[in-house]
Amino acid sequence: MSLRVSVATLNQVLFPHPQNGTMMLALERKATLLKKQDNNIRVRSQPFGGAVRILNPSPLQKIVGEIQFDSEESEREQDFRILISPSHWETVKGYCLHHLENLDDAELESTPHRELVEEFEEALDVNLKPNQYTYQPVGFVIENDPILTDHVDAQGHATVRLYGIFEVCIVDNTLCATLLAASQHYSDQDLRTRALKDLQNEGRGRANTILTLPLNLIIESYLALPPENRYRKLVIENHELDESVMAILRNVQVPQYHRVERSV
Repeated sequence: MSLRVSVATLNQVLFPHPQNGTMMLALERKATLLKKQDNNIRVRSQPFGGAVRILNPSPLQKIVGEIQFDSEESEREQDFRILISPSHWETVKGYCLHHLENLDDAELESTPHRELVEEFEEALDVNLKPNQYTYQPVGFVIENDPILTDHVDAQGHATVRLYGIFEVCIVDNTLCATLLAASQHYSDQDLRTRALKDLQNEGRGRANTILTLPLNLIIESYLALPPENRYRKLVIENHELDESVMAILRNVQVPQYHRVERSV
């Protein structure tokens, strides 16, 4: 079981700037404790979204045998972060694509709603309502070549990934203003301070807020790099963006990403 598989939804959360109408991209900005002994805290922004939940494990077990999760947390949440034999990857990938096409699937969680609600609550203390946003399934992004993950619960595992991509548009004007204000209110250093306080209160040393940037600025920053150099963390306006941001930008091509359109 040497290959880690991470299956997740990623959301391109868009909203118009309340003052000038510029299309803005909202990202989850996360402070995470890496090394407790020296209070090393990383601040990084990434798309809203998270691991797909396995709703019915029996069919997947017929492919991979007993499901081996990458951590106790993944097992507790039934997150699709599992360890498999590399020989099973093509079959597992086909299984995921088949079931994630169905937005009402009984075996895999195939919509973005739960993660959006949970992460808006964590990052903004906002109870996101269905009438505040629209969503549209876009397609899938696959990373077939294993990359060593730096996920704090599974560091060092060679990982392949499959993302279900959604475009989410915030249509509530008050919420748009809230997103922008929260982004401007907290600096990265503020977030580090909150994470340290969480650690002192016997937490895991984590804190979340939001980052909003003009969509065109992000796209142009990636397109300014040659395709072979785009798969990297990028700093924009002094904020570090995770590589996964590129996955939600359909017109930014990188060799590491294989994009698959939905068949329905």
